[in-house]
Amino acid sequence: MTTTTLRAARRVIAVSEFTKRELLDLLDVPEEKVRVIPNAVGAPFTAAGDAAQGDYVLAVSTLEPRKNLHRIVAGFQRSGLNGCRLLIAGMSGWGDVEVNGDGVSWLGFVPDEELARLYRGARCVAYVPLYEGFGLPVLEAMACGAPVVAARTAAAEEVAGDAAVLVDPLDPDAIAVGLAEAVDRRDELRARGLERAAAFHWGDVARATVGVYREASSS
Repeated sequence: MTTTTLRAARRVIAVSEFTKRELLDLLDVPEEKVRVIPNAVGAPFTAAGDAAQGDYVLAVSTLEPRKNLHRIVAGFQRSGLNGCRLLIAGMSGWGDVEVNGDGVSWLGFVPDEELARLYRGARCVAYVPLYEGFGLPVLEAMACGAPVVAARTAAAEEVAGDAAVLVDPLDPDAIAVGLAEAVDRRDELRARGLERAAAFHWGDVARATVGVYREASSS
């Protein structure tokens, strides 16, 4: 979306307060135009259903620099989760990013039904990008009952609240500690994550979006 389009728009929808602040600070969009409507989660991303088998940590990210996958790999390899594998689900993106190492497997694109199975079976899910406007994998993982390790960033904190282990995305040692903590606190984080994810409904998103269109058409 171009700056000209943003300035011409009667209303602009942002998926998080963080994204709203970026619009205000970087693109000079007038605050009175912006409405925040978070993303949501629904089927097949629920705790009910089959779980994938095996002993693994799951990362869900496109292979590109901002997703910080090399630090996730380094953190995993330092975490002491003996016998555990790191599975990375996501398509190849820009930047020629590759993921490899002992116990690391890149799955490529995974359909939603299989991704939900992987979330349910994971010892924990790691999502620690350097920059993100929302972070849908965090919400999907929590909705499937997986404990989550997320980057300590404004967007991730908005989504996860106190239902995830938050870590410094620049520090592989912190990621390692976070992975071990998430596994140890699995039952607690599962309960918190399910409760948190239940607050994000696509029906609410649809109603709020219709409200913004009505507001724009009458202004």
